Amino acid sequence: MNGLTVRWSLTDAPDDVDARLRDYVHGTSHARFTGMDGLAYKTWRSVPGRWFEGCYVFGSDEERVSFQETFTATAAESPGSQIIGSAPILIEACEVVAIAEGAHGFTPLPS
Repeated sequence: MNGLTVRWSLTDAPDDVDARLRDYVHGTSHARFTGMDGLAYKTWRSVPGRWFEGCYVFGSDEERVSFQETFTATAAESPGSQIIGSAPILIEACEVVAIAEGAHGFTPLPS
């Protein structure tokens, strides 16, 4: 499977960045990526005060390459970069070896 990781450092980000990122994901970004053509899934991960990232899995390498090229061209102006105050420190293609869904199931947005 065709993955992409986009990571920002939160080291020098504003104090309220974690809450602002969570609000952005819940209020805007989640809806943007839900049902997106070519995308199998996306997760948003964060270690408060350290980093924030988006992890993407695409249906084909062509779809991943297309998204990566488009995103990379405007990464510094992306909503995440605007909230954090800096561009991503990593935009990296990867192979997703497998995905397993546990008995608890999948929760799109935690409450």
